[in-house]
Amino acid sequence: MSDYSQSIAKAELNVLPVEEYPGRIIVIDTEEDAIKAVDYLSSFDKVGFDTETRPSFKKGRYYKIALMQLATEECCFLFRLNRINIPPSLASFLTSKQTLKIGLSLRDDFGALRKRTAITPANFLDLQNYVGGFGIEDASLQKIYAILFQKKISKGQRLSNWEADTLTESQKKYAALDAWACLHIYNELNQ
Repeated sequence: MSDYSQSIAKAELNVLPVEEYPGRIIVIDTEEDAIKAVDYLSSFDKVGFDTETRPSFKKGRYYKIALMQLATEECCFLFRLNRINIPPSLASFLTSKQTLKIGLSLRDDFGALRKRTAITPANFLDLQNYVGGFGIEDASLQKIYAILFQKKISKGQRLSNWEADTLTESQKKYAALDAWACLHIYNELNQ
């Protein structure tokens, strides 16, 4: 059995200090920039992955993924899919078996991804399934992170408009933190 607690109560979570994303954030909104970002990301054996979709507050209205985040330990690329869709370079990266892409609740991300492209993502690891092997019973990113690092991931930006003309600093930091946290969790569990 691991040294990690199995779960964390909401009351415990609420008093933890808030985590801040420590790296560089690079917004990708042209195909040319996507090619450069993918070239860089392809040099890593593993990256963190997440997506954001504009929330719908009307029944029956759905939006496509607006943002895809891919993070290394040092930086996070925010791909504005609502502007560039899924360019060939990014599609190739998502289907590549070369780089492990680590996310959480991937079934939801893949379902949303299918609304943008017909690719079949390859070499992804879902932390929700993975952390159980370390005795962690909680399945949310916020709780898993709190168990491992005694810090809280704020969810304040989750329901913001991810299709906005310009992403706010708070949106960028929130989005980058989620993808980076997936990689950070995986690295912690595999020390």
